[in-house]
Amino acid sequence: MKRSVIIDCDPGVDDCIALMAALGSPDELDLMAVCVVAGNVSVETCFRNARSVLALAGREDVPVHAGCARPLKVEPEFADHIHGESGLGKAVLPDSLAPPSGLHAVDYLCETLGAAAPGSITMVITGPMTNFATALQCDPAIAEAVDELVIMGGADIEGGNITPHAEFNIYADPDAAQIVLGCGRPITLIGLDATLQFRCTPARMARMQASKHRAPAAATAMIGHVNDVYGKIYGAEGAAMHDPCTIGYLLAPDLFTARRTSVSVDCSAGERRGHTAIGGVRTGSTDAINWIRGLHAEPLFDLLLGRMERL
Repeated sequence: MKRSVIIDCDPGVDDCIALMAALGSPDELDLMAVCVVAGNVSVETCFRNARSVLALAGREDVPVHAGCARPLKVEPEFADHIHGESGLGKAVLPDSLAPPSGLHAVDYLCETLGAAAPGSITMVITGPMTNFATALQCDPAIAEAVDELVIMGGADIEGGNITPHAEFNIYADPDAAQIVLGCGRPITLIGLDATLQFRCTPARMARMQASKHRAPAAATAMIGHVNDVYGKIYGAEGAAMHDPCTIGYLLAPDLFTARRTSVSVDCSAGERRGHTAIGGVRTGSTDAINWIRGLHAEPLFDLLLGRMERL
């Protein structure tokens, strides 16, 4: 059955690839809107990048709504040292010619979810959770419209990628993460434990470079930049493609392994800010969450590349 989907993101290289994969899956995913939030880069840059991805895909009928420019409580953190100043690595995407939406992402979420039938919309969140957390604070009842939240964020055995203890999306707004993860709706959380298994290795880069389609060509330029950064900073061969895992999960959940567990977020100002404690009974822990532990990388890459090649 086709899912009605809202994607809330901070594009960002891997967010853009997730968007392209979703846009290439119209039989399974009805993309209602894209909301953007400050995260990898500023909210203004995220807004421009999301609109450019839609222009590249020929899908400017999908509205883009700019959201929160800063976290709920903490100071903003950006990841332009990874994604580049533009957030797109070395890629140059077309400018959007569609009239920009003047509706704030939080207002869009409140209005759309408030009017939707219970359990009718899937929320995909691949950036800091500020937009949805703010909407929940405005109107907690909107959570009832959500069928499932599929979120990229958190880490367990992998520790972190912005600090030794925290994954970036959670670290960027831990207070928002705690609100969203405790909203009482079904949640699948895909963290570093799984996404670091999904790297854009030289062999996968070669496959994208060999593609004659425009979306993989853009993805190659984006990921090439991040691969260079990963090599210099982490000594890793191939950048992890975190955010596309959310779309892969919606399309082929059998490619992922998971366990039901509780998750709590460290909202302190200390060195463990943004740490996700997976499992066990802890103060402030959420209800049981579908925590993704692993994935089958090669068929997942095949799937996502095939969807991008449809654009």
